[in-house]
Amino acid sequence: MSFEKFLFYLFALILLFAAYRVITVRNPVHAAFNLVLAFFTAAGIWMLLEAEFLAITLVLVYVGAVMVLFLFVVMMLDINLAPLHEGFARYLPLALPVAGAMVVEMMLVVGARHFQLIEAPLQHGADYSNTRELGRVLYTDYVYPLEIASVILLVAIIAAIALTMRRRPGTRYQNPAQQVRVKREDRLKIIKMDAESRQ
Repeated sequence: MSFEKFLFYLFALILLFAAYRVITVRNPVHAAFNLVLAFFTAAGIWMLLEAEFLAITLVLVYVGAVMVLFLFVVMMLDINLAPLHEGFARYLPLALPVAGAMVVEMMLVVGARHFQLIEAPLQHGADYSNTRELGRVLYTDYVYPLEIASVILLVAIIAAIALTMRRRPGTRYQNPAQQVRVKREDRLKIIKMDAESRQ
């Protein structure tokens, strides 16, 4: 067994363990940390496949931004964990066949017949650029799906802004122009009192 294959199996085992811990651990903060471990090991597998751009994008975007935001929200909300685990045993008989069907589907899709897992990946020269190759495929073979996805994301951004900017009754908001125009007399009140002496 080559060192490259050993690293692949090591990363794959760590990835499976971290993914299992994400769905089984009781503390959501621990689940988020296990998801960070899963992202890092997936990035390691992509580095073995010479997909450096995808690996660094996974680390920067998901670990550096999305997971930090998720951890911030989870830790600020202080979620009550007891109601989350009440229905676990009740839905387990339905969840096991669904999970089994998903595993069978993944084995059919990610099989040696489609991806030729028996052979080693092609070795590229020193001038090979994964980013250039990814851009060439995106903007030639998949240009229409890329444009459709970008339009959908643009519509989602506009909808999120429109939903956020609407005025709700009873919502407090700041007016920076009014805060700048404030004077000392509006904020400060001087009260004159007679001096008192304690004996």
